[in-house]
Amino acid sequence: MEDQAQIDEFKARIDAGGKVEVGDWMPEDYRTRAIRFIEMHGNSELMGALPERDWILRAPSLRRKLALTAKIQDEVGHGQLLYRVAEDLGKPREAMLEDLIAGRTKFHNVFHYPTRTWADVAIIGWLVDAAAIVSQTALRSSSYAPYARTMTRICWEEAFHLKQGEDAVLTLMAGTERQKEMCQEALNRWWGPLMHMHGPNTPAERDGDLAWKIKTKCNYDLRQEFLATYIPKIREIGLEVPDPNMRHDQATGSWLYTEPDWEELKTVVRGAGPASQERLGFRRFNYEETRWVRDAVLGSASVAA
Repeated sequence: MEDQAQIDEFKARIDAGGKVEVGDWMPEDYRTRAIRFIEMHGNSELMGALPERDWILRAPSLRRKLALTAKIQDEVGHGQLLYRVAEDLGKPREAMLEDLIAGRTKFHNVFHYPTRTWADVAIIGWLVDAAAIVSQTALRSSSYAPYARTMTRICWEEAFHLKQGEDAVLTLMAGTERQKEMCQEALNRWWGPLMHMHGPNTPAERDGDLAWKIKTKCNYDLRQEFLATYIPKIREIGLEVPDPNMRHDQATGSWLYTEPDWEELKTVVRGAGPASQERLGFRRFNYEETRWVRDAVLGSASVAA
């Protein structure tokens, strides 16, 4: 049984801005939530490489191919960094990977959707990465110090990815009418997943991750920050925001928008998205195909025999 006084002392410490290190005592609820949150983040980085991986050979120039390859390499590396952080909290990396490919754990909603054109890759690189950076920047203040330190490096690299995506979008919007139409069509399809990215407007008192300061901003504030920064940018380059209700309310200083379909979000993250099973199937195949490498590196008994 955990001592309530010890839990209260821990909560008071993080409420005052204190940080938690690997070897520190922590309540089991904190440990469980931190593992789940960081593991999902690691899953998302690993799975996030797949929508763009499909376009390495189809990118429109050698420069784009090289940039996309470098970005994918970064994303997989981010996943490995995050799995390492979660491992220190008590869940082995092997277990995390097995839970992912078996569909027992989740990854971010945007990586459950197909990429149909090069414009999809551009919109992902600009706006999906931008929405992610809004969340990730806030995580640099996480109460779990190893996670916060890891996010500092990840955010630095993600800023380069965003510039790559922005350049791809600007190139399309400076191109032919067909290229502009392709970019608008991609934005139309990705707008729903983008609005889902930060999650429903859960009241702060019901968000345990926020209560423990594993994350430091509520979903509503993250979405408002994204909209405030990127709606003007989207409109400035000639794209139309695919929401007729999107407007800035001068009285409240907030952006008003059509409420996203949260049932769709629940369905997608449970593994029933348009490309969910295809992506998990690829990861499952890849995991089995590379098992011999892990066995050789880790000195599996079967390999030694």
